[in-house]
Amino acid sequence: MRIKLALTAYRLILPLLFITAFPGWLVKMLRRGGMGTHLGERVTVYTTPLEYELCHAVHIHAVSVGETLLALKLIREWRLSEPLRDFVLATGTATGHAVATSAKILRLRVTYAPLDLSPMVNRYLNRFEPEQVILIEGEVWPHLLLACHARHIPVRVVNARVSPRSARRFTRFANWLRPIYSLLDGVTLQEAADAEIWKTLGVDHQKIHLTGSLKFDPGSGEHPKRRPDFQKILDHFGKERLVILAASTHAGEDAFIAQAAHEAAPQALIVLVPRHAERRVEVAASLEKAGFVVKLRSSSETLVSVVNERCVFVVDSTGELSDWTAHADVVIIGKSFLSSGGQNPCEAILAEKPIITGAHMENFQPLTNRLVAAGACIVAADSSALSQAIRTALVPKRAEQMTRQATSTLAMHHGATRRILQFLQRQNSATF
Repeated sequence: MRIKLALTAYRLILPLLFITAFPGWLVKMLRRGGMGTHLGERVTVYTTPLEYELCHAVHIHAVSVGETLLALKLIREWRLSEPLRDFVLATGTATGHAVATSAKILRLRVTYAPLDLSPMVNRYLNRFEPEQVILIEGEVWPHLLLACHARHIPVRVVNARVSPRSARRFTRFANWLRPIYSLLDGVTLQEAADAEIWKTLGVDHQKIHLTGSLKFDPGSGEHPKRRPDFQKILDHFGKERLVILAASTHAGEDAFIAQAAHEAAPQALIVLVPRHAERRVEVAASLEKAGFVVKLRSSSETLVSVVNERCVFVVDSTGELSDWTAHADVVIIGKSFLSSGGQNPCEAILAEKPIITGAHMENFQPLTNRLVAAGACIVAADSSALSQAIRTALVPKRAEQMTRQATSTLAMHHGATRRILQFLQRQNSATF
């Protein structure tokens, strides 16, 4: 009875939410260049002839860009043991779609995940007939899960994580969520502490496996690497300048970080990599208002030499952050200064760069707590503290100590990708 009431409410609310959010979503897709990327697939309107589709493949659903990168990492590792395995990667955003498409992986079909409305979910499943569905990190959609269960298609969550806020919400509504979450065929966890919340949601304890984090696994996937073309661009701002890089910044942080960085090291080049490239105009405006000269990665003017202490280089591109990180002397983690939950510090750690965060890293709390306890990162609560943190992190001996401790902290997740893959292959063999 409870599940019928919950589904009735969900089916009434979801279309209303879609109608309300559609205008804003459409504007966002226009800004991100999504209109020319088969966006109709989001509502299961396909242009690819059915006979050319990859049927009976492994389907991986990745809502965000970060999840898409994790999905690609898993696919590449899977291909090492099963080179002929077919995959369909269903993304939730135009940026994620672009990242997946640009990877140019053979026998990989990139599509958009269908909206979680029963007719669309069923058209999606009828078209592709997935062998199994893998959800990255925990985006569980009721209609998709119910339809897969009815068709005996296994659905598993990998790299599952639950933020403290989500845990409180899940606990509060566990009785309503349990009938849906109990249909999951397996869950792999980043942290052992999250096991209880998945049990509370109705997942059988035998289906819950601790593997470590796919995101934080230092032994799998490509590490950040210095690129000659990137260095050539940086040299236009002055050769051998220190580089202070702010990674995945969000609205309100750009000028704040740039000002603190300039006060800490006026001679250094400040490089900002906004989380969303389409924010370039907003980012440039805020920096110029603060008295900085702005050069965009996307502009041809970037190739003109500009040696100016108040010049900020804005990397308004997609999918390049990892390798820009390799050119930094210190990395500041964005989305962590304005109560927003933080961004992933892993790439900076893999690049062996000292990291600084704001006071809000809730989305990466277990890892951040360990890093802080080990002296592997510095937390700065305000502009003055951020300037001081930058000065500290630029001291070579301190930077070497921080990066060594950070690498050691990350090592606990070594092999997570392999363990997740072993779980999926083992479960799939048992299913069939």
